[in-house]
Amino acid sequence: QVQLVESGGGLVQAGGSLRLSCAASGRTFTSYTMGWVRQAPGKEREFVAAISGSTYYADYVKGRFTISRDNAKNTMYLQMNSLKPEDTAVYYCSTRTYYSSSVYYTTSYNYWGRGTQVTVSS
Repeated sequence: QVQLVESGGGLVQAGGSLRLSCAASGRTFTSYTMGWVRQAPGKEREFVAAISGSTYYADYVKGRFTISRDNAKNTMYLQMNSLKPEDTAVYYCSTRTYYSSSVYYTTSYNYWGRGTQVTVSS
């Protein structure tokens, strides 16, 4: 129904920047909430940012990350600035095709990409 493919991950030094992209296909996502969720080795998945009619951010990325979407291209982006070693994780693009009361629940998203690795060196 919905396919999501992330790209743009890589290795960057602390303080650097990366821009992640998520290409959606199969079904339009213009009316769907989309988000970025990350998972570091041995840790649970954690919410990063989401976008619907508004944008939402986890406290630890506010002021550093910016989420956006280009509906014409069916693509969502995550601009990551001032990266820190603790940002190292696999970043997953996600969406949900039903209503949920909170964008912050990682379990509420029902479609996921395979992830892109972001590694921030110190």
